[in-house]
Amino acid sequence: MNKNSALLVLCLASFLVPFMGSAINLSLPRIAESLSLKAVSLSWIATAYLIATAVFQVPFARLADLVGRKKVFIAGILLFATAALLCGFARSGTVLIVLRAISGLGCAMMFGTNMAILTAIFPSNERGKAIGINSGVVYAALASGPFLGGLLTHYWGWQSLFFSMGIFGFLVAIGAFLFLKGEWIESKGERFDYTGSIIYALGLFGLIYGFSELPKTQAFIWITGGIVAFLIFIGYELNDKQPVFNIRIFSGNKVFGLSCLSALINYACTSATAFMLSLYLQYVRGFNALYAGRILIIQAIVQCIVSVFAGKLSDKTNPSFLATSGMAVTSVGLIGLIFLTPDVSIAYVIALISLLGFGFGLFSSPNSTIIMSSVNKKYYGQASATIGTMRLTGQAFSMGIAMMAISLYIGNRVISSELHPQFMQSFRISFEICAALCLIGVYASSFRVKRINLTT
Repeated sequence: MNKNSALLVLCLASFLVPFMGSAINLSLPRIAESLSLKAVSLSWIATAYLIATAVFQVPFARLADLVGRKKVFIAGILLFATAALLCGFARSGTVLIVLRAISGLGCAMMFGTNMAILTAIFPSNERGKAIGINSGVVYAALASGPFLGGLLTHYWGWQSLFFSMGIFGFLVAIGAFLFLKGEWIESKGERFDYTGSIIYALGLFGLIYGFSELPKTQAFIWITGGIVAFLIFIGYELNDKQPVFNIRIFSGNKVFGLSCLSALINYACTSATAFMLSLYLQYVRGFNALYAGRILIIQAIVQCIVSVFAGKLSDKTNPSFLATSGMAVTSVGLIGLIFLTPDVSIAYVIALISLLGFGFGLFSSPNSTIIMSSVNKKYYGQASATIGTMRLTGQAFSMGIAMMAISLYIGNRVISSELHPQFMQSFRISFEICAALCLIGVYASSFRVKRINLTT
């Protein structure tokens, strides 16, 4: 098998999901106008996709171990592409939300297998570089999404975004069929754990949905229910001989557990940055959406460049040191945002978001390399799904922090000039919490072994 051709296919698949996630935000106002959607229904276009992607990653990763990762990977691309095409024909909000949830299923199948296939193809001395390139493509997709999504929506309507992604998805599926020369069946003949999968899905749904509803009372009920379900899930899986997820790779693998915790914390303290800065730049500073977008895109560009560099470097040096250094740099950037004022220079804002982009890019690729290289190849699928789950759960928690701070200081009101002081208070408290979390993450990351064996 040509490793470069396989990497190209995996990177193109990795491009699909984040691009759609960032591009669709520019289409939401047009979708709301076209389908007569209210704010709550509009929010479910993103929420349904997020929840479906998160809760099914681990079950699909286990299914891939039983029937073949290539089969599940290609099926996921086809499901995503088909749902995307059908989204373009949707004539009601309900149909669009359901199709977005189905897209999430396809994404779960891709996320649960993509990194596992990549890790299986590349040996340990080339793995960091490959993961770095893959991560760079993800950040490139995030950076280009708003621009290209806005372009498609402006000239050809919101439907064109779904049609183009559907067609692109089918082309990627053809490439996967032609260039991925393997099946990677690690648990052939074993049974699928339906009970554990259901308990896991209920627990993660409770957590993510609860985080998205903060600070409402029902949010804490959902979060509590999710935690209880996860405790039941842990007890059940420890007594199951063929579990959907082997809990013991956490308890018996210190490097894996701490690396996953670091990933969760890192996403939890950084994911809401763009959201809060977007509000700051447009409401407090008075910039239009285009100018604000040009400023914020700098972070994604820096992340893209640094992640590729960090991935290559992690093949030659200790990836744990790189990841810890990246989180420390991120902490400095988050602390700097706490002291942002309405009249600070834009150069200072750009310097801070560049620092955040550098820190996250330096953390992400090496940390993913550590996670994938710290487990036996039998558990590549579960490790791949865990990375995705940590990311989505952290993103939901991060947005929960931001929304809770805004609700406490502003409530359900339009952010007018009279409320700018209250907004800045919510802005500061959000980044105080995020900075504190990131410092905890630095400690968790640095607590790993000094020299990590990447020979699995």
